[in-house]
Amino acid sequence: MEFSKELRDAVIAGDISVSFRLWQRPKVKVGGRYQVGPAVLEVDSIELVPFTSITEADVRRAGEVSLEALRARAAHAGPIGDDTLLHRIEFHIRSVDHG
Repeated sequence: MEFSKELRDAVIAGDISVSFRLWQRPKVKVGGRYQVGPAVLEVDSIELVPFTSITEADVRRAGEVSLEALRARAAHAGPIGDDTLLHRIEFHIRSVDHG
């Protein structure tokens, strides 16, 4: 999974544990392991959720300051309305190579 440069360190530190993606179909799978810099994350769950169902807790877990900031970041793949379905990916850091 790719993350914006400004989010990458927080993902690696385990501070970000949820991501929302505007995908036609999932590009990761539950149990899949993906390299993020020196870390490996493992996907715990994937579900389709309407934008309006995203909670403040998930906004914080995604590393965003507000729901609108999350909408703006996810919208690079297309416009996101209140009814737009997004993939909610929950994950944890499995390991970090401290080199």
